[in-house]
Amino acid sequence: MRVRWLIALVAALWLGALGRDRADAWIDATVLPPLVPATSVEVLDRNGTLLRAYTVEDGRWRLPVTLAEVDPAFIELLLTYEDRRFYEHSGVDPRSLGRAFLQALRNGRIVSGGSTITMQVARLLEDSGTGSWRGKLRQMRLALALERQLSKDEILTLYLHLAPYGGNIEGIRAASFTWFGHEPQNLTTAEAALLVALPQSPNYRRPDRYPETALAARGRVLERAVRFDMLEEDEAAWANRAPLPGTRHDFPLLAPHLADRIIAERPAAQHHLTLDAELQAAMERLAVQAVRGQSDQMNAAIMVMDHATGEVLASVGSAGYSDNPLQGFNDMTQALRSPGSTLKPLIYGLGFEAGLIHPETMIQDRPVRFGSYAPQNFDNQFRGEISVARALQFSLNTPVVSLLEEIGPAEMMNRMRRAGMQPELPAGQPGLAVALGGVGTTMEDLMRLYGAIASGGGSVPLHYRQGDRGGAPVQVLSPVAAWYLGDILSGVAPPANAPRNGLAYKTGTSYGHRDAWAFGFDGAHVVGIWLGRADGASVPGAFGADLAAPLLFEAFARIAPNLTPLPPPPPGALTVPLSELPQPLRRFAPRAEPVANAEAPRIAFPPDGATLARQSGLPFLARVERGTPPFTWLWNGAPARIASHDRQVDLGNPDPGFVDLTVIDARGQSASVFLEIVTP
Repeated sequence: MRVRWLIALVAALWLGALGRDRADAWIDATVLPPLVPATSVEVLDRNGTLLRAYTVEDGRWRLPVTLAEVDPAFIELLLTYEDRRFYEHSGVDPRSLGRAFLQALRNGRIVSGGSTITMQVARLLEDSGTGSWRGKLRQMRLALALERQLSKDEILTLYLHLAPYGGNIEGIRAASFTWFGHEPQNLTTAEAALLVALPQSPNYRRPDRYPETALAARGRVLERAVRFDMLEEDEAAWANRAPLPGTRHDFPLLAPHLADRIIAERPAAQHHLTLDAELQAAMERLAVQAVRGQSDQMNAAIMVMDHATGEVLASVGSAGYSDNPLQGFNDMTQALRSPGSTLKPLIYGLGFEAGLIHPETMIQDRPVRFGSYAPQNFDNQFRGEISVARALQFSLNTPVVSLLEEIGPAEMMNRMRRAGMQPELPAGQPGLAVALGGVGTTMEDLMRLYGAIASGGGSVPLHYRQGDRGGAPVQVLSPVAAWYLGDILSGVAPPANAPRNGLAYKTGTSYGHRDAWAFGFDGAHVVGIWLGRADGASVPGAFGADLAAPLLFEAFARIAPNLTPLPPPPPGALTVPLSELPQPLRRFAPRAEPVANAEAPRIAFPPDGATLARQSGLPFLARVERGTPPFTWLWNGAPARIASHDRQVDLGNPDPGFVDLTVIDARGQSASVFLEIVTP
């Protein structure tokens, strides 16, 4: 008898081992579906806040998520309700299956399915049904295989991506945005319980369509949590009384134009931008507010930039992303438009550098003609002799055109390109009309220019992506010239009802009132405003000072309660009244003839366009020929030597960078050369 029992035991063990080996081979032979589900491409702000997401190829919302990004209370509720032994079983829980089978026998119907979370993941990965025993067997086989390939946390993360929440919503993160409008990191008990209940019957437990069913399902989750000591009864009762969401929330749609452009330029699953989501939302609301009450097709665009780093903090391409009357699909930060008077500061800055003018220099505002071109002021009036500072603050046309004729439109275009701008000329060659907006440019390019002025003349590359900043700042204007501009523009009278807070700003209106502009800066930020029609049609009565300037002050008020102060004068800035200026700088005297004067001074050394190595301890010599002494030497617009009778002077030990060196003789005649100083 003992022998027979022993033989039977050995046979049973052998059969068991054989069955186990066959089962292992069967499980190991399982063909696994792809284990990395496609997730929505998302665009994030500087702090990781979602700006915009895109559906996956089949039109579903499935946002990427990690366990650490989900409220731990949700995970605990989920496991308590769905699979209490998740971390103990190997993919299939015999106890749960046995309980489900007995419940079905007693009730004559399926009461609970007995599926583990791993089995649910298996079903979701293959999109298989639950109605047939073959489907259930396949889920069990796949669940066992998954447990051999993945860790428990990896399986749980798959569930967090794939769980259905009705319609085209999949995964905990998409569901949290849909029903509660926020990330799943901080969920209330009521919110977490609803999100646990919904995947069981996502279409018939939708709280916006079937609130009673959703309420009952949420209650069952809370009841089970109390039964297994996860929640106190009073906490569950409080959660049960919380109202259900009555509508679906839209997914975030901040900076949609920029998001589209960023993705087209560089496809990736995630894009981390320099934008600030809160500031972006505030600027988008401001743009909508700006066009409210205007004509049906009036549109607006706004940009905010940190001029010290070149980071764009907000970019509003239009007041309505998909608004047809506004043509809101157009990104007006990229549209080629006429800049109006917004380029005038650059011309004055070049004049400061060349030693032609100082803010206190007197300049004529009178009728002028350059061949067939006779510019007029916007009010068709002339003010006679006026200071350069006042001429810029009043945005007069004839003085700036006269100044540009001295500087040359080609030099102005060169500086625009040095700032990173890409101006387009309708006639191919620059003429004097570029001073008043006769050139095509974009809001983004104008932000580059004003960023250079605001940051002391050095243009830091404008960028949207985190980590994209590259290269050293390019010197567009000298620090002295840039400071003069900031000081002058901070004295422009603010619009009605705006604070007199010293905001440095300039407005512009393009020909035919097609574009109303305003650009302003303080010690930290540059803001650009555009108002007009996307189709380029005229907007009668639209002026930058009337429409865009108030919006500019409002934008700065939304950035911070107080402006960041502008910097103090840099070394070399001449802050004196007119009476104390060197004689040649007291009045701007344009050349009567374009022909060179044989008696005018000429800089013999260094030659124009030279690159010179700075030698520590050695003199930096400059020599002038012709001209009438005494001579005044200007280094990037700042006096370096005044009333020198020597034709050769030592200009000290200059810093590396680009330099405009100018000499002015006693008769007010001048000569300039452009140099680059490098460190050997």
